[in-house]
Amino acid sequence: MGRRAVAEFLGTAFLLAAVVGSGIMGERLAGGSVAIALLANTLATGAMLVALILTFGPISGAHFNPAVTLADAWQRGIAWRDVPVYIGAQTLGAFVGVAAAHLMFGEPVFAASLHARSGSAQVFSEFIATFGLLAVIWGCVRGRSSAVPFAVGAYITGAYWFTASTSFANPAVTLARAASNTFAGIRPADAPGFIAAQLLGAMAATALFAWLIPAKKELADAS
Repeated sequence: MGRRAVAEFLGTAFLLAAVVGSGIMGERLAGGSVAIALLANTLATGAMLVALILTFGPISGAHFNPAVTLADAWQRGIAWRDVPVYIGAQTLGAFVGVAAAHLMFGEPVFAASLHARSGSAQVFSEFIATFGLLAVIWGCVRGRSSAVPFAVGAYITGAYWFTASTSFANPAVTLARAASNTFAGIRPADAPGFIAAQLLGAMAATALFAWLIPAKKELADAS
């Protein structure tokens, strides 16, 4: 359990360092172009996800996300007694990653974000983003598990651009980014709506795939 907790802590810390750090770097180098800054942020995050899942997956499953951990426990992938440890490690790691990114770029260690991400469209985007993330995870885990790192990295890279919220899809990431008044930040007041939508999206995708995958297996057996 100790090794798994450290893996979740480190993986989430590096993920947030990538999200926030690349956002700062992208914004500084983009010459005022939000599109270029977002592209830089997107590519760094997607690439880092692939690397981190490949690195820590064999140790902890590389959740880095409380929504994924809760969904996995629901499907009996991990014991419920391990859930608080996982979520605690992820949340702590997320804030450490934000602090590390800020220190590398000469920003305050923590600063409440002023980046507004409010409204029903943004909240719905987070539902869709997290639903899609869990759909990709469940579909790959139960069909082609070796593809998970690449599928998740590719999905998040795409979801940055097709969702209005830029696809946080992670409660720990949302909380930590509320403490970053940078390109990747979110106002603390907007975070609860995001988190609620993320958890609902994860539950919906998990319930759907608990039905979809057995149905596919039964059809395969029947044929």
